[in-house]
Amino acid sequence: MTDNATDVSQENPDSGRRLGGLHRKLHAHPVLSLVTKTVVAVVGGLVTLAGVVMIVTPGPAFVLIPLGLAILATEFAFARRWLDWARRKAEEAKRRNDALDPAVRRRRLLLTGLAILVLVGAVTWYVLVYDWPLLAVDGWDWVQSLAGWVPDLPGM
Repeated sequence: MTDNATDVSQENPDSGRRLGGLHRKLHAHPVLSLVTKTVVAVVGGLVTLAGVVMIVTPGPAFVLIPLGLAILATEFAFARRWLDWARRKAEEAKRRNDALDPAVRRRRLLLTGLAILVLVGAVTWYVLVYDWPLLAVDGWDWVQSLAGWVPDLPGM
């Protein structure tokens, strides 16, 4: 029932000792083992997916993605490899950041802040001068034509 390519306990014989007695008990019976793997896959996958979604939406993406991978790594070797790779990359980034000249770091922060201010100012100016962008209004009208429960835009 277990797939040796993805099962962490099969990859490393002493991993059962590291994960504790509960892990051994959950994998003692084939059906319970399958249920455990399924629950870990669903929960870990959902947490990881939520983190990936939060890359482009507000939220703690860089907390949820490693957390989801850590959950998946309790059962699957691929997740452990990805988590180890991410940990190595984070350590490399920290070393590069620590080695960076403070003057260069301040200059980069200042330029990034200025770029954000210019971008926010340009968008604000565009919305004040041209009102709502026509594309946004037409797009919202199209979404409303597909789903009647979508509310009207404010001020429309």
